[in-house]
Amino acid sequence: MLSHIARFSFRKRWLVLFIWLALLIGILFWSRSAGNGFSNDFKLPNSDSQSAINLLQKRFPARSGATGDLVFKSKLNVRDPRVQRSVNEVIGKIKRVPHVSNVISPYIREGAAQVSPKGHIARAVIQFNQGHQAISGDKKTINAITSIVADTNSKNIRFELGGDLFTAQPAMGSESIGMIAAVIILLIAFGSVLAMGLPIITALFGIGIGLAIVNLLAHVISMPDFTAQLASMIGIGVGIDYALFIVTRYRQGLRKNLNPEQAVVTAINTAGRAVIFAGSTVVVSLLGMLLININFIQGLGIGAAAVVAVTMLASITLLPAALGFVGKHIDRFKIPGIGKTTEDEQDGIWYRWGLFLEKHAWLATLAGLLLIITLALPVFSINLGSSDASARPKSDTTRRAYDLESEGFGPGSNGPLLLAARINGPSDMAILQRVQQAIQGDRNVAFVTPAMPNRDFSAAIIQVIPKTSPQDEKTLKLIHRLREKTLPKITKSTKVRIYIGGLTATFDDIAQILSDRLPIFIGTVLALSFILLMVVFRSVFIPFKAVILNMLSIGAAYGVVVAVFQFGWFKGLLGLGSTGPIESFLPMMLFAILFGLSMDYEVFLLSNIKEEYDRIKDNNRAISYGLSNTARVITAAAAIMITVFGSFVLGDQRVVKEFGFGLAVAIFVDASIARLLLVPASMTLFGKANWWLPSWLQWLPKIHIDGNEVITPITTKEEETEKELLKS
Repeated sequence: MLSHIARFSFRKRWLVLFIWLALLIGILFWSRSAGNGFSNDFKLPNSDSQSAINLLQKRFPARSGATGDLVFKSKLNVRDPRVQRSVNEVIGKIKRVPHVSNVISPYIREGAAQVSPKGHIARAVIQFNQGHQAISGDKKTINAITSIVADTNSKNIRFELGGDLFTAQPAMGSESIGMIAAVIILLIAFGSVLAMGLPIITALFGIGIGLAIVNLLAHVISMPDFTAQLASMIGIGVGIDYALFIVTRYRQGLRKNLNPEQAVVTAINTAGRAVIFAGSTVVVSLLGMLLININFIQGLGIGAAAVVAVTMLASITLLPAALGFVGKHIDRFKIPGIGKTTEDEQDGIWYRWGLFLEKHAWLATLAGLLLIITLALPVFSINLGSSDASARPKSDTTRRAYDLESEGFGPGSNGPLLLAARINGPSDMAILQRVQQAIQGDRNVAFVTPAMPNRDFSAAIIQVIPKTSPQDEKTLKLIHRLREKTLPKITKSTKVRIYIGGLTATFDDIAQILSDRLPIFIGTVLALSFILLMVVFRSVFIPFKAVILNMLSIGAAYGVVVAVFQFGWFKGLLGLGSTGPIESFLPMMLFAILFGLSMDYEVFLLSNIKEEYDRIKDNNRAISYGLSNTARVITAAAAIMITVFGSFVLGDQRVVKEFGFGLAVAIFVDASIARLLLVPASMTLFGKANWWLPSWLQWLPKIHIDGNEVITPITTKEEETEKELLKS
């Protein structure tokens, strides 16, 4: 089938190019017309925080909508009449913005507690008539409020907007840095401007269409606002890498005197198979997150999988068409002195490296394991949660609002807990008063508001202000203490039910759910990968080793991320505002992405080794030949991934920094320590046992990936004529 796809794309290259151009233009236009559909909406079925949201939506709709804060600081006391006039003018303008249902001013009885003890900082609570997802997707409403505040600031009063609704949208700038780095690496690898351009063009088509699809899906599926950055990060990396493998095979085919069509078909039948295998593994791993049953996690998985799938399709259809236009001129516009390759497999540094590992296999294996395990050690101290606004740059108004609230009311005011109580009449208010008193006596509670009932006394709300910040571990312990001890002790013999909600509690519930489900997710992916690799390489040891090494590489990435983002090592170099917990969904996302990417290098290396082993039946020579054939491409591909992922560390959002840094570290560890040290060294130690398959498994189907070159005969009349003319 791949032969037919490659041949069709090569011969009908103008048609294929037109189809991809039409898709790109059409989907981009559709996506722009649809507008931005991303939102930070979190739904957690069967969780305490979701029960609080559901109760408020049903019985207290006035308090179930999205909220934000207008925080201000004045040189005069905020109760000064001149300050009040300025603040009330701003509040009046905000009240007139569509979808704003109310603004609780610090100058009314309900908002009396919203003035700081010293009187120079206060906040007004902006209430919306729609939920968080609807408002976060309504950029007109958000922009209108942002403009009002920006136009009002003066020397005497400074206004800031607090809450996730007003977080600055991530700027799409890191992608260009990653692309420039990829261009430089490809020029070094190929030594040709034309050869360099093909992977870049293929990746751009795949990413452009993929991101447009992601934005369209965001209108149907809940996707956080950083989905586009994450998807583009992965799309650039895999898109360029997949094209790099295929172009490398194509050039090898031309050097073996194949004509362009034969070289294209051969490249797609070999490297193209590895691309489909690796890309499908990434897609399946990402789609495996649908099993987690958390809407924004599912959205992240679907968005990233969509971009990977599109770039994979572009690699096996658009790239062959582009190679058809280039033909034998792929090395045109060569850059002198770089991109040289040796025709003698035994004359390269990587072949000699294989011989070195053969002589020092035990030492290399132990050294590699010691290094990779050392990097992974911090993972045992990982603290999953969610970073608060203190991790954002000071250019973001929500970070400045966070600092003002912390200064005026204490750090806990940035993450209040919202207790939603289901009651059965005015008589239950006495129970809620006891709840208020008990919570106020907790060692980590700064303030508790009196219970506020709805009109029919079927529900009530209590707000709890912790002494510590939302991301502080003491705040999370407070939530658990209230849920497990304080509240049950008072309400156990009554019909009153109290649920703890708010963003801080929601993120804690997310962390708990993901911690519980992560082992099942990882175990399922590992088991499926083991079976697939066993079928592909007809071996028990190779898939076992691959699974172990992939886990070690990912564990090392986790460890380094914990050391930097949680412990704060070298945080200044990455521009981090503060340390904090690791985003609760990061381990799962990193695992899904990295396992698929590491399988890419695994298949590319091992299939070449197996090809040589089947040919010469000498395990050690096959390892050296396999390294010689693939190490240059693996290092180039890894360098591209590392620079692309690493460029996202320059972004503003902490979560994007974590993803970019974690992916870059994992690829570096996997491509250097794992693939080019531990894999060949351990395979040298096991010898022929590498290829052992029990007799009772011999029935497994034989699948060839990137190991059997298919030389396609010339079939068209034009090429036959050209061949005869060349002979004459």
